[in-house]
Amino acid sequence: MAGKRWLIALVLPALGPVLAAAYAGVNLMAVEAAVKAQITGPEWAGGRLAADGMTAVGRDSWRLVLATAVVVGVLGVAYAVIGVLLRRGGRGRTPLLVLSGVLIVPYALAVLVALINPAKALAGLYDTPDFAAGLPAWQPATVLVLVAAGLAQAAGVATAAAEGRRAASART
Repeated sequence: MAGKRWLIALVLPALGPVLAAAYAGVNLMAVEAAVKAQITGPEWAGGRLAADGMTAVGRDSWRLVLATAVVVGVLGVAYAVIGVLLRRGGRGRTPLLVLSGVLIVPYALAVLVALINPAKALAGLYDTPDFAAGLPAWQPATVLVLVAAGLAQAAGVATAAAEGRRAASART
């Protein structure tokens, strides 16, 4: 069982950045589908497209989604490092646990931004019903990818902390 805990303590914290990238990827597909619906919709009257083929609302939606994914990804890397450091079982574990508790605040704020759904919110702000209608029905559920990342990392860090505690008590 110790081998499985070791693997869990390493793999679960590393899932955060991977799932953040998955969140960005699926949302890029959703934004591109919405842009395509917007430019083929009846409200589009020869508006301008950016060089990347995005409309203004598409580009801004993608930037917000990407910023959210980057924040979660960077925090995910921090949690992965904390998980590795907690496994060693030496001194300095308390500051690492406190840091992991403090880092949950920006993580939760990033998930809140994803829950608000920037693509849908900006479609309303820009008054682009074709863009909003073009967002796939599954797109609002992509926030669950970030929630899964947070839960996986929490379980991994907790397992790493327990492994480190066992290692520290075995030395004494």
